[in-house]
Amino acid sequence: MDFNAVAKEFVQYYYGVFERNRAELASLYRDPSMLTFEGNQFQGAGPIVQKLTTLPFQTVAHKITTLDAQPGPANALLVVVTGELLIDQETNPTRFTQVFQLISEGNTYWVFNDVFRLNYG
Repeated sequence: MDFNAVAKEFVQYYYGVFERNRAELASLYRDPSMLTFEGNQFQGAGPIVQKLTTLPFQTVAHKITTLDAQPGPANALLVVVTGELLIDQETNPTRFTQVFQLISEGNTYWVFNDVFRLNYG
C-alpha cells in the first residue's frame, strides 16, 4: 500500500464532496466514528453529518497547503491536513488544520477519528 497516495486520494475526494454536497460524506463515517469540531464532539455518522450540513455557510473552497500521512496498526492511516478556507463571499482565507484516522475496510477506508480546528492568529 502506498499510504501517501491513499491519503492524497482520500483528501481530494473528501474536500471535493464537502464542497459539493456535505450530506454525501455520510458514507465515510460509521457508528464508532468521532468528529471533534472546534472542541465539540459528535459520534456516529448521523450526528457528524448533521453537524457538517448545518454549518453556517453556503459555499466553501479548500486550498490544501500540507498533507502528511503515516501508516498505523491494522492498516489504519493517519492523515494531517493544513490549508485555507474561502467561505461564501469572503476574500480573506481562514487557515485550518484537520486530522483524520482512517480504517481500512476491504478496498476502501472510512473515518474513525476526525479533528478539525480553525487556526487564528
